[in-house]
Amino acid sequence: MKKLICAKEVEALQKQGKKVFYIDCDTIITPSAKDAAKAAGIEFSTDSNACCDSSAEVAKACEGGIDSDMIYNVLKMMMEKGLLKGTFDSASDQPYTAEKDCCGLKIVRGNTVKYEVLDTGNPSDKVFYQEIINADDGCSMNAGFITIEDCSFDWECACEELYHIVEGTLTVKVDGRCYTAQPGDSVFFPKGAKVQFGSPNKMKAFYATY
Repeated sequence: MKKLICAKEVEALQKQGKKVFYIDCDTIITPSAKDAAKAAGIEFSTDSNACCDSSAEVAKACEGGIDSDMIYNVLKMMMEKGLLKGTFDSASDQPYTAEKDCCGLKIVRGNTVKYEVLDTGNPSDKVFYQEIINADDGCSMNAGFITIEDCSFDWECACEELYHIVEGTLTVKVDGRCYTAQPGDSVFFPKGAKVQFGSPNKMKAFYATY
């Protein structure tokens, strides 16, 4: 959990005659705390060795903890100064939360994925999806999540498709034959296959196409 440093913590350290406030990478410093530190000639440091030695000092400076009123006042002040402008809007616009590495690695947090309606030709169908891997990632395949709830629809595979069932039941009809896949099962479709997707409950699957 990140630590929040407010002006009162800086003032407490100033009364101790300290000139360095040791913090770690999980620390958030409010603008008022920065102003108070500048006025008192106190600098913030992330020196790991010194930080370990001064843990008692920091604990004392933060004595009393941070209550809800303090957090409210800090957020209110930041909003009034426009410091939070666009922060929540930009987050809500993202289809999912992901972490990326310069080598190309990408981690998508599954519980943050926001689904879009998949047009099956029938407005009453409850079919949703979200693509999380595509050409924007420098990838030659596409991958994402799909959900189907108590409905069925015709589908023609424009490429090779692979589905791994996460929850619920997937039904697939091919030329009158019906197949069922449960959580843990994987289903492959060759390019050009004409099938009917469906689910008697709410099915969720991870898919990859190529």
